[in-house]
Amino acid sequence: MRESDGRAAVTVQRTAGTEPARDAAGIYREVQGSAAFREVRRRYRRFAFPVTVVFLGWYLAYVLAAIAAPGVMARPVAGALNVAMVAGLAQFATTFLLTWAYARHARLRRDPAAMELRWTVTLETLQGGVRQERLALTAGQAQGPGASSRSLGEIR
Repeated sequence: MRESDGRAAVTVQRTAGTEPARDAAGIYREVQGSAAFREVRRRYRRFAFPVTVVFLGWYLAYVLAAIAAPGVMARPVAGALNVAMVAGLAQFATTFLLTWAYARHARLRRDPAAMELRWTVTLETLQGGVRQERLALTAGQAQGPGASSRSLGEIR
């Protein structure tokens, strides 16, 4: 695994005559120890943890305001609509917004990297012989000097 310009690439290498571990646990442990897997997990954590903290803080602020300042929460905004109802509806809106942001982040930042890792492991597991291919973790583009720029469909 090599880091270049913030993008990671996986090098799959197998020597002739060596039989890879075929059990799922061995394969998973090998993948889990790889830098590519750590990169996918890092991308997840860098998004999920801060967003979770912010959302829980927003939720707790709503609950604490309802407990500590019932007069403020009961203040009318428009007609029968009060501050508590507006804040409660904002909770729903925030939930949908965060769901959209999470799906977008996963689609753009993690899914391509995870699929490249998955294809790399699949190719390594299913094919024998001497094999050395560089597969980039971002949108199927290899980097670095001498790196292969073939798409996954061309690798067989």
